[in-house]
Amino acid sequence: MATEIKVPTLGESVTEATIGQWFKKTGEAVQADEPLVELETDKVTIEVPAPVAGTMGDIVAAEGETVEVGSLLAMLMEGAGAAAPAPAAAAKPSDAEPTAPAAAAPVAPSSMPPAPAAAKMLAEKKVDASAVAGSGVRGQVLKGDVINAIAAGATAPAAAVAAPVASRPASVAEDAVREERVRMTKLRQTIARRLKDAQNTAAMLTTFNDVDMSAVMNLRKEYKDLFEKKHGVRLGFMGFFAKAVCQALKEIPAVNAEIDGTDLVYKNFVHLGVAVGSPRGLVVPVVRDADQMSIAEIEKSIGEFGRRARDGQLTIAEMQGGTFTVSNGGVYGSMMSTPILNAPQSGILGMHRIEDRPVVRNGEIVIRPMMYLALSYDHRVVDGKEAVTFLVRIKEGLEDPQRLVLDL
Repeated sequence: MATEIKVPTLGESVTEATIGQWFKKTGEAVQADEPLVELETDKVTIEVPAPVAGTMGDIVAAEGETVEVGSLLAMLMEGAGAAAPAPAAAAKPSDAEPTAPAAAAPVAPSSMPPAPAAAKMLAEKKVDASAVAGSGVRGQVLKGDVINAIAAGATAPAAAVAAPVASRPASVAEDAVREERVRMTKLRQTIARRLKDAQNTAAMLTTFNDVDMSAVMNLRKEYKDLFEKKHGVRLGFMGFFAKAVCQALKEIPAVNAEIDGTDLVYKNFVHLGVAVGSPRGLVVPVVRDADQMSIAEIEKSIGEFGRRARDGQLTIAEMQGGTFTVSNGGVYGSMMSTPILNAPQSGILGMHRIEDRPVVRNGEIVIRPMMYLALSYDHRVVDGKEAVTFLVRIKEGLEDPQRLVLDL
């Protein structure tokens, strides 16, 4: 008995994915719940497991191909001893009809039109479809085939190459052989598109302040062991920053708003996005109702998100609906930056490294652990006065943590 392996539901507003990697080949044994294929969406990378044990049958969607929800990916022959169907092979030539050597053989026309993603790339890159060998079902040209053909030097027919458009200047020969061309993941493509869209759409501006971290560091040093013993999680800095942000958003609601057409939508809650670096790129899981949580609860949520982001286990739902974002470049050593908005949000806070610097206190020069803060905001929604006040409130809360506890 054969079981169809199809593209699962990927989440709200996500209708397609790209085949990232097949973990099994036709004819290989498969255990129940064993990952079969990796799918890349514009938000996360997910693995599709085998529903039953058996043997891998025909794979109908190749790596690099874009597939829609519900599309057939492969066939799985159930049962530990099930035999996989023989892979499709070209008809055996007769003795009377010898074939030409493979190197000299032209690309055979496919009985199927190119896949939608492949057709789009063929048009964009002005590549002749007849010059691309298809690896899909019945020779269908897939997106991965076009990418490979372009890398191999496939071009448009001579009549159509009047004015070729290149995305980058061609490398000189001695440099080209030392380059490596890697297909961008769906996630990386989405990151690039969304960040550029934010720059093109929002009236983005960044304002800065610095904060003396002495009080938070002393509080953390005094209570970190007791905190970890009681709550089972380390006491870091993100919990303090999250509480300070939530309190500041209550006072300056414009920073927690977004534009919808000609309306401003004010959020009377805080779904806090926390930018996390992962092996596949930057992801932003959302701590929902962070304004209703304690520092311990926030630390637990952020710690769990960080672990699951590194393991590639975040779900799409966990990265949707944020109203404000915090990005900590300080963990990588950043001194100062201008973070880009996570649209449609109107504000993002950039944290940076803590560094001992000379400052003046009561007329004397002293050394204090200082951190630069950067607030990037959409000037269409947030006025300069509101942005500066927002940062000042965060500074006040961190330099006097009792304010966070007393909600002052």
